[in-house]
Amino acid sequence: MIRVRDLRFTYPKGTSEAIRGIDFAVAPGEVFGFLGPSGAGKSTTQKILLGSLRGYSGSATVGSVEASGADSRYRAGIGAAFEFPCFYQKLTGLENVRLFASFYPGPKVDPRPLFERLGLADAMDWRLAEYSKGMRMRLNLIRAVIHRPRVLFLDEPTSGLDPANARVVRDIVRERAADGAAVFLTTHDMAAADATCDRVAFIVDGRIAACDEPAALKRRYGKRAVVVDREPGPEVGAAAGGSAAGASDGASDGASEKTAQAEYPLDGLADDAAFIAELRKPGLLGVRTLDSSLDGIFLRLTGKELV
Repeated sequence: MIRVRDLRFTYPKGTSEAIRGIDFAVAPGEVFGFLGPSGAGKSTTQKILLGSLRGYSGSATVGSVEASGADSRYRAGIGAAFEFPCFYQKLTGLENVRLFASFYPGPKVDPRPLFERLGLADAMDWRLAEYSKGMRMRLNLIRAVIHRPRVLFLDEPTSGLDPANARVVRDIVRERAADGAAVFLTTHDMAAADATCDRVAFIVDGRIAACDEPAALKRRYGKRAVVVDREPGPEVGAAAGGSAAGASDGASDGASEKTAQAEYPLDGLADDAAFIAELRKPGLLGVRTLDSSLDGIFLRLTGKELV
């Protein structure tokens, strides 16, 4: 549905390329995360695909139509929700959604169930001036999906939301993908990307540093080892095949300060007598792999924080 080939773009007063020859594709039914720090090229790429930035080289198509030739029909198949939504302040939430829905041809989704799911049922008839930022973010998603777009662009869709509403937003995004939409999601929130996206691409300085399924990336850049967590005791880590470590060790990743750990190589684990013996000791709390987090992968690939 979305196809980008050797895309390059330089702003009129720029001294270097903002986008430097990137390639990727997003299939119908896929949620594609586009991750990177501020200034990496996320918004520029999104604006090109929306048809609002021209003068690029290479190719950027949505539904086989080049973005530089975007017209009303091109935009009718797109839904977009940005981090700082704009609405008509004197209209109610429901009036705003209905107004924006009228801009698009074809059938529309009944907005009322969406208001209900997103905790806005009581605020449908409130004027926008009474909406908080979090409420506007949820309303923004309703506006973006009301016409059942074939391509959905989302920028920080869970920003400012509590965990419960963030989960509902992720569920709606996954439902749109299940209905055949291609979803292009930009975010700094690695946990949201991990929970929502089928694939993610890391972009830094206008280039894509890595692109794959989150689980595949975590396996690729993680350590091939498992850690046994247990209640502390004098025998922890005494097995010859493992290395003992306190929770302050880099492998702890959120473990309690009082949790003791022993690490074992993943290769040959089934035949590792020391590992088997470790499992039989009292006080076992769990066994986990040392997969890397998406945050850790990004730091490793780029040396930059996601800010």
